[in-house]
Amino acid sequence: MRKYFKQRKANILNHDNYNRFAIFVPLMIKDGELQIIFQIRSRHVRQPGEICFPGGKVEETDPSTSFAAIRELSEELGVPENNVQLLGELDYMVTPFHFMLFPYIGTLPSNTEFHLNKGEVEDIFFAPVSTLMKMTPKVHDIKLEMQPDNNFPYHLIPNGEDYSWRKGAVSEEFYEYNGHVIWGLTARILTHVLIELSKDYSAK
Repeated sequence: MRKYFKQRKANILNHDNYNRFAIFVPLMIKDGELQIIFQIRSRHVRQPGEICFPGGKVEETDPSTSFAAIRELSEELGVPENNVQLLGELDYMVTPFHFMLFPYIGTLPSNTEFHLNKGEVEDIFFAPVSTLMKMTPKVHDIKLEMQPDNNFPYHLIPNGEDYSWRKGAVSEEFYEYNGHVIWGLTARILTHVLIELSKDYSAK
């Protein structure tokens, strides 16, 4: 027992029940300044028209989540994988919907030619990091409440139907840029990216 627990590495509890997704936040020097590339989801996919970063489900054949992130970027934006420079990993996210997100950040050459996968990506646009850093996103809360199903065994828990369930809220951020609305998980990742980039900028 001592040997087992000494060697054991922690993981997310019940991680086998979660779908894993890899995300890539692409940066590029365009018009003389660092810009973030966003994509607009195709009308042929779920949540059409929404703004997102390249990404998708981690396949069993992917040797790592970073490999999956680069593969998804290449497939969706139509750029060679060897043109992608991975800078590093960002903080991963675990959602209440049994998703685990593994975001990465990296760069593309300024002369990159894009060949969008129109089945997944309607279009792309660029936003200067300097402009995004000056923006303050609007914040709105979504309330979360527990709703047990009809056959929930109240008789097995203290106070039965009067049990005091916890309540919570998710803060959703909204960035508005040139007619585009960036919100949801994309906005959360964007805020994280901007915070990390601001640390890098302040160190210079």
